[in-house]
Amino acid sequence: MTDNDMLRAPAEVKYAEELDWLESIDDGPKPFSWRLSPRMVRLFVLGSEPSDGLDRPIPQKWFGDRSFVERSIVTLASDRGLLLIGDPGTGKSWLAELLSAAICRNSTLVVQGTAGTTEDHIKYSWNVSMVIAKGQSRESMIPSPIMTAMEGGVIGRFEELTRSTSDVQDALISILSEKYVSIPELDDDNIVFAKPGFSIIATANSRDRGVNDLSSALKRRFNFVRIPVVTNKRSEAEIVRFRTVELLRRHRIELEVPPTLLDILLRSFADLRAASASATSDDDRLESALSTAEQIGVLEDAILHSQFFGDRVLGARTLAGSLVSSLARRSPEDLAILNKFWHGVVEPRSKDEGGPWQDFLEGGRETIATLS
Repeated sequence: MTDNDMLRAPAEVKYAEELDWLESIDDGPKPFSWRLSPRMVRLFVLGSEPSDGLDRPIPQKWFGDRSFVERSIVTLASDRGLLLIGDPGTGKSWLAELLSAAICRNSTLVVQGTAGTTEDHIKYSWNVSMVIAKGQSRESMIPSPIMTAMEGGVIGRFEELTRSTSDVQDALISILSEKYVSIPELDDDNIVFAKPGFSIIATANSRDRGVNDLSSALKRRFNFVRIPVVTNKRSEAEIVRFRTVELLRRHRIELEVPPTLLDILLRSFADLRAASASATSDDDRLESALSTAEQIGVLEDAILHSQFFGDRVLGARTLAGSLVSSLARRSPEDLAILNKFWHGVVEPRSKDEGGPWQDFLEGGRETIATLS
């Protein structure tokens, strides 16, 4: 399948041609069965610079501190697991996907951590009909994505680790330390050993602290890389622009996002974050994490609304409506916070700066009134 045949193609499919080219010119040392050397993995994730001397530019795909990426790569070249931890929307899962795609060309061996995740999801289960017909055997066993990664010597991913129960976390300890899984139901061929190159990239939401905290034993099996919230306006603008271009291409929409509207979106989120940080109670804070990912969601909503129900031109009024609709998750608490923001910040700004801020003011007011 190609990128066009999938609603959302994994990174190894989306950037297949680029990965093939990097692999063809890569003469650096590669750990285990890695498809690219650590230097090329970093280049794939962070993009190339003129000093790299490549015949073609490699675009940047993850926006963050270089040291986070380098520490992640070094961890995966060792025998320790990698835990990416941070607030929602900081790009943890995207970084995990890019690293897996570059290292082993497979980012889809994923376990999603929830309260319902069991040991079977990280070890194995059984094809009941085959067990009834032929009995328990390796043929009738259904390996988990983690076991498949072990057998292939590739990267397995575990999303939202702290949302899984302690039993599941304990089972992961043995995999990370012993590097094999026993299958007691079988008499022969009853151990699956991890091949060189196997590792686990886990992610954890720092806001889930206290849900299912990691034990000290499990923490020792991981190297922690904390991904901070993007606070630099320029970096955040680059992320939003990058993802906007992608979503326009995915939806096959030809629509220009005026720089002034992108600036309004960035400044509004920055102001809302500042207000949230200074709030003295949860009732005075938006339920939203106000992450970069949520900014992108607001922009995508506005673009699609303009395309299908507007005049195919993104306007400040539509952007304001999308922002209010996306962030007003609690009623009346969130609506009251947004109404206060519109009166205290957006209204003075529309008077001082005019232009699209005036339409942004009106669009927000109308949506708040509709939802109230």
